[in-house]
Amino acid sequence: MTVGTFHLRAGKAACGPYELEITPPGAGWEHSSLRVLRLPPGGELTFETGESEWLVLPLSGGCTVEAEGTTLRLHGRESVFAAVSDFAYVPRDARVRLSSAAGGRFALPGARCRRRLPVRYGAAGDVPVELRGAGQCSRQVNNFAAADVFEADKLIAVEVLTPGGNWSSYPPHKHDEHREGVESALEEIYYYEIAPHGATDGFGYQRVSPSGHGTGTDVLAEVRGGDAVLIPDGWHGPSMAAPGHDMYYLNVMAGPGVDRAWLICDHPDHAWIRGTWAETPVDPRLPLYEAKESAASGGSLPGPVAAPGGTRGDSWGNSRGNSRERGER
Repeated sequence: MTVGTFHLRAGKAACGPYELEITPPGAGWEHSSLRVLRLPPGGELTFETGESEWLVLPLSGGCTVEAEGTTLRLHGRESVFAAVSDFAYVPRDARVRLSSAAGGRFALPGARCRRRLPVRYGAAGDVPVELRGAGQCSRQVNNFAAADVFEADKLIAVEVLTPGGNWSSYPPHKHDEHREGVESALEEIYYYEIAPHGATDGFGYQRVSPSGHGTGTDVLAEVRGGDAVLIPDGWHGPSMAAPGHDMYYLNVMAGPGVDRAWLICDHPDHAWIRGTWAETPVDPRLPLYEAKESAASGGSLPGPVAAPGGTRGDSWGNSRGNSRERGER
């Protein structure tokens, strides 16, 4: 990948075993990383975590994660549109072995960090599933590694599902400067999967506009499955799902702040839209699924979960509330 390229089309940032590899040097920033790995049936990969902490998040299929003498069995899921997935956390300065008997695709969000935390398992049933917005701004957020849900040193990651025809990441918002208690400075990656309609591939659009801080990032991109958009700064949103094609994106964030917080600032020209949501129902297509349903369906995949210990277990649920602690997607 080339520094200064913000829209990465599927396959254009492939490297070695990874379908997508975004690193701080390649992105031209300091903190956030993302890899997407496809393993064939019986496939495996061993990698060093280096100076970053990582999550192993199944996009499709399940896998076994071995690190620091601990073995975790991830049930995974059929697809990102079918269920919440369980996941694993692995620390910096570790060797990790991933293997998959049936094969699958796996996202590895990462962030440079200082603290070295233990290997941990995140259960699908513990993931808070939240509904945000209303009407055509309705979306579902799977807060699996939000700052107030799962402990990490720097890394923040969530999944967003937007029904076809809806807008998410709206109103446009930013987190590109540190303002104590108001806004966090966070580099962000959007990684997309788009639901097809029969044999027709889906698509959507992503907007990022300059905020007056940082590099002046300016993007209007048609995005398809496997694409990624880098957001070092700027107002990001809306993320627009084409009618008939549900949109998924994985958000990966990290920054230099001492506190691991996800605080955002709405675009002043568009923040008024929030005031209309109280009188507007949430899109009835949501939730696409809930965490307890996902936990049950995950058990149908082969293999028991190893006793991991150390999970963070907030209660799950749906909420129309928009938390500044979690930012806005």
